[in-house]
Amino acid sequence: MSSKRHILTAVAWPYANGPRHIGHVSGFGVPSDVFARFQRMSGNNVLMVSGTDEHGTPIQVLADQEGVSARELADRYNRIIAEDLVALGLSYDLFTRTTTANHYAVVQELFTGLYRNGYIFSKTTKGAISPSTGRTLPDRYVEGTCPICGYDGARGDQCDNCGKQLDPTDLINPRSKINGETPEFVDTEHFMLDLPAFAEQLSEWLKSKGGEWRPNVLKFSLNLLDELQPRAITRDLDWGVPIPLEGWRDQPNKRLYVWFDAVIGYLSASIEWAKRTGDPEAWRKWWQNSDAESFYFMGKDNIVFHSEIWPAMLLGYSGKGSKGGEPGSLGALNLPTEVVSSEFLTMEGRKFSSSRRVVIYVRDFLERYDADALRYYIIAAGPETQDTDFTWAEFVRRNNDELVATWGNLVNRSISMAAKNIGHIPEAGELTDADRAVLDASKAAFAAVGERLNRAQFKAALQEAMRVVAEANKYFSEQAPWKLKKTDPKRMETVLHVALQLVSDAKTLLTPFLPASSNKVYEMLGGTGTWTGMPRLEEATDSIGGEEGVSTYPVITGDYADNEARWESIPIVPGTPLKPPTPLFRKLDQSVVDEELARLEAAAGS
Repeated sequence: MSSKRHILTAVAWPYANGPRHIGHVSGFGVPSDVFARFQRMSGNNVLMVSGTDEHGTPIQVLADQEGVSARELADRYNRIIAEDLVALGLSYDLFTRTTTANHYAVVQELFTGLYRNGYIFSKTTKGAISPSTGRTLPDRYVEGTCPICGYDGARGDQCDNCGKQLDPTDLINPRSKINGETPEFVDTEHFMLDLPAFAEQLSEWLKSKGGEWRPNVLKFSLNLLDELQPRAITRDLDWGVPIPLEGWRDQPNKRLYVWFDAVIGYLSASIEWAKRTGDPEAWRKWWQNSDAESFYFMGKDNIVFHSEIWPAMLLGYSGKGSKGGEPGSLGALNLPTEVVSSEFLTMEGRKFSSSRRVVIYVRDFLERYDADALRYYIIAAGPETQDTDFTWAEFVRRNNDELVATWGNLVNRSISMAAKNIGHIPEAGELTDADRAVLDASKAAFAAVGERLNRAQFKAALQEAMRVVAEANKYFSEQAPWKLKKTDPKRMETVLHVALQLVSDAKTLLTPFLPASSNKVYEMLGGTGTWTGMPRLEEATDSIGGEEGVSTYPVITGDYADNEARWESIPIVPGTPLKPPTPLFRKLDQSVVDEELARLEAAAGS
C-alpha cells in the first residue's frame, strides 16, 4: 500500500434556517461521506469538517417572524441538522457551527490578512432598503429580471439561470422577496474583495485541472473568469461577524457578509478540531503540506464560491495575487485539489421547495426507512453529473430489487445455510476453476472500485461493487450447495467457504456506501469489535479562543481510525462462529408509493 496521504474532505455548510431535506444531502452529504470512508479504509489521514452556516438575513427574518432571537433560531436548527446527519451516518471528524468564538477569530484573521495585502478596499455603493420598514434588504432578498439572460427569478447577487454575478441595482423591475414591494436604493459604504486581482492566478490554476475535475464544474468555473468583478463582503446587518477594523468593529449595523465567513468555516473547523484533539497545530498537515489534498463537496449552486471566491481568498491571504503581499499569521494556505459538485435532485418532477411543501426532510425520511436505503439511492440514482428526479416508485424498486433481493438475499442464504449446517466458517477444500475465477474477480474489484472512488465517480463505483454481488449470487445458484449436503458434504463446505468470502468482500466494497448494514454483515460473519466507525453527537463548550462557558452546542465527531475496515480482500478464518442472519433491509410494497404520494399532495395543497 502506498504511503498515507493527508486528505481534507471539506463539506458544504448547511444553512441553519430549517431542517435539511434529501435534496440537500444528495449534494453535500452522502457523496462526501462515501469519499471520506473510502479514503480512511485505504489508510489515508482524512479530516472531514463542516458545520451549520448561521449568519445572514434569512435567519434574522425567520427569527423575527417567530418572535425569537437569531441565536435562538440558529441553536434550534443547528441541533436538528446535527442529529439528522448523525442518523444518516455521516462521519465528520468535526461538524461545528459558525457562531463560535473560534470561527469569529479565524474569519477576522482572514479579513485582516486580505486587507493588509491590498485585496480588500472600501467603496460606496447603492444598498436596497425596504420602504415600509427602513431595514436593509440583502442582495438575496431582492429579486427581478436578469439583465443578461432575461430570467425573471434572478437574485440581487447572482442569476441561477445563467450563473452571472449581479448587484441588486442591475435587476430589471426589482422587488423585495419578503413582501413584494419595490426597494429604495441609498448610498452605503462597504468593503469589497478585489476578485479581478486574482484573474491570472485563477485562470492558470483552473486550466491545470483539465481532465481531473468533473467537466460541468470546470466549464462553469472557466466561463466565470472573463467577468470577475469586485464583490462586496460586508452588509448592513447586525447578525454576523464584526468587521475587525478601527471605526468599524463596534458599528451596530455593519457585519461581514455571510458567504464570506461561511467559506472560511472549512479552515476554522479544522483549527477547532485540532485544538479539541490537544494538538493545536495539527490542522496544518491538511492546509499547508505541499502534498496534502483537499476535496470540496457541494451542490452546483455553490460552485462559484468554491472554485472562484474561496481560492481567491486563499491566494490573497497567502500573498499570491497580482498585488503580492505576505502570508498572514496562519501562514500560506493550500488551494482546493478538486471541487466536487453535484447537480440538483428534484422530487416527483418538481423542484424541492420547503415553502411549497414539495419536500421530504431527512428526519421524516429516516423515521420510516433505513438510512442505508437512502444513501444507496442517492449514489445509485442521484444527481452526480446531471439533474435527476427522486420518485417513490424508483426508491421502492431499488430497495426491493437491489438491496433486498440481490445484496440482502446473498447475505441471508449463504450465512444462514452455513450457520444452520456447520455453525461456523467452514474449511475450503480443493478449489475448482469456477471457485478460483469468482474469487479472483472479487479481489480484482477492489482496484476497479477504488479507482472510481478516488476520482469521485461514485455511481460507477457502486455499479461495479453491485456487479460483484450479482456474480456471487450467480455462483451460489450454479453451485447449489443445498444439493451437496448428502452427496458431497466436503464440496458443500468448500462452496459455502467461497460464498462467505464473497460476502465478506462485498461487505467491504459496500462499506463506504452502506456503513450501518456493513457493520451488521461483519457481525453475522463472526466479527468482533468495530468494523467501520459511526458518528456521534457530543456537547461542546464554546471556550476555544473565547470566554469559558459561553455556551454549549452539539458537535459531530467519531472514532473512525480505530476499526477493522481496510480496503482489501480480508481472508475469512475457518472455525469462526457465525451468527444467524437477520434481514439487512425491509422489503417495501406498493402502499409505500401510494402513501407517500398522497402525503406529498396533501402537504403541497394545504
